[in-house]
Amino acid sequence: MDISKKTDYALRMIAALVENPDGVVSVRTAASESGVPYSFARSIQHDLAVAGLVTNTRGANGGMRLAVDPRETTLLQVVEAVQGEICFSGCHNADGCGNPCPNLPHCHYSPVWCNAEHMLRAFFSKVTLYDLIVEGRSPVLRGDFELLPEDEARAAAVEAEAETAPDDGADA
Repeated sequence: MDISKKTDYALRMIAALVENPDGVVSVRTAASESGVPYSFARSIQHDLAVAGLVTNTRGANGGMRLAVDPRETTLLQVVEAVQGEICFSGCHNADGCGNPCPNLPHCHYSPVWCNAEHMLRAFFSKVTLYDLIVEGRSPVLRGDFELLPEDEARAAAVEAEAETAPDDGADA
């Protein structure tokens, strides 16, 4: 998984808004202060608004305002709003239509990829914008990994994926 340039720029612009929670920040100012090309910043502003992370105001004093609480908004939410769901393997969606890779039942690497994806999602979901930008706190992984037999590793990977699968509201 790569953090795209667009995501990097969006995170910089979001930081400018978190640092100015009571005011409206013009796209031009946010772009300039964040080192983001203005033309790209306009596109990012649109994406952030569509995702519900910012609200836009038109006019002479217009710009962007943070639409979410930075204490409750996670790094995962911002990253996925800009570049889509975090995914580093196609193990469970090889064809883009939800069909698993045909090699999945006997693949030695699938449990590694699926657990790594789960760990990254869990890691990003523990970090709020407030933690990073206001408090200046960064997450640190402490601990060690455990190697499991293949069948247990597969079961753990399936369980991890079930925990992080988006709720489609089908049960409602």
